[in-house]
Amino acid sequence: MSHLKFYTAGESHGQALIGILEGMPANVDISVDAINHELHRRQQGYGRGGRMRIEKDQANILSGMRFGKTLGGPISLMIENRDWKNWKTKMAIEGSPNNANPVHVARPGHVDLAGAIKYKQDDIRNLLERASARETTTRVALGAIAKQFLAHLGVGIASHVLQMVDARARQSLIDYGKPEWHIELDRLNEIADKSPVRCLDPDAESAMISLIDQAKKERDTVGGIFEVVAYNLPIGLGSHVHWDRKLDARIAGAMMSIQAIKGVEIGDGIGGACRFGSQVHDEIYYDAGKSAYYRKQNNAGGLEAGITNGMPLVVRAAMKPISTLMRPLDSVDIHSKKATPAHRERSDVCAVPAASIVGEAMLALVLADAFLEKFGGDSYEEIAERIANWRQHEMQ
Repeated sequence: MSHLKFYTAGESHGQALIGILEGMPANVDISVDAINHELHRRQQGYGRGGRMRIEKDQANILSGMRFGKTLGGPISLMIENRDWKNWKTKMAIEGSPNNANPVHVARPGHVDLAGAIKYKQDDIRNLLERASARETTTRVALGAIAKQFLAHLGVGIASHVLQMVDARARQSLIDYGKPEWHIELDRLNEIADKSPVRCLDPDAESAMISLIDQAKKERDTVGGIFEVVAYNLPIGLGSHVHWDRKLDARIAGAMMSIQAIKGVEIGDGIGGACRFGSQVHDEIYYDAGKSAYYRKQNNAGGLEAGITNGMPLVVRAAMKPISTLMRPLDSVDIHSKKATPAHRERSDVCAVPAASIVGEAMLALVLADAFLEKFGGDSYEEIAERIANWRQHEMQ
């Protein structure tokens, strides 16, 4: 991200989470209530653990805004960890670690072993606290600011859960525009948020809930696939000229940075690799009445050669099952080197619905950066005028 940068700080059971967003132009209307709504969405979902009953995440804006508008400087915010009061001794900033109950047994699939070796730590808690997905709380808050910026420019972002194990929804966002797609994109989140697993297909929803119940009973965990879409994007965000300017590369990197994400595809990326070109590529048409190019399908997911093509931008992300199992896997004590069951940490059975909200935030941050890259400007008014002119150019 070259024009919009963000930083997060804080540990899962530390005093608070901190976020800084640098590069947002001045005069953007931002609602703190809307930020807190996104934080609430992240805490929902069937299969979440006890931590969600403790934390009621609220963003406290510390700088960068005045009277509901951005000032053009860094925006900083803090989200309190209510569970801190139960961890003051174990996570103390100063003092002795004598009563800290150190963690010596690594969990397969988590940062524990590789991190302990890399950072020369003998207490795995020094790694797992920062590696925890609790960090995504801050990303969602900062992403909510980017999301509001994009909304003022007419761009919407939404998501839904597509698959868990063998339960798969019939609706995929790459089918948008086809007869089988009956949901308007601006209502997608409204519909998905009513589902406990954020699934648009009632049959798949029931199957997903059953899978989570089964995993909970067997003290296991469940992963899955979610889709995120950005719609009403202009043609021309991103670039083909360098590897690090390609928008699909930037999006893929952002999505892969989310905890437990192990795969990303744009549009029907993997599926398209298994068919002939004549079945995959989105043919181009022109509507003279609307003075607009259009496609009848969206297998490319709205991106060609790293540049938005005017179709909805569709991103899929695959989330592995959570690494902490209540029925521990085999592991090793890093002190004694003896075989022992893996460490257990309070955790979720399934966090795929929550991860889809994080996916929305990360896509919003990358796209806001891409808008600033293409259209520039120090104030919202300047940027909005340039975008309006560009959209007129698209119609010519």
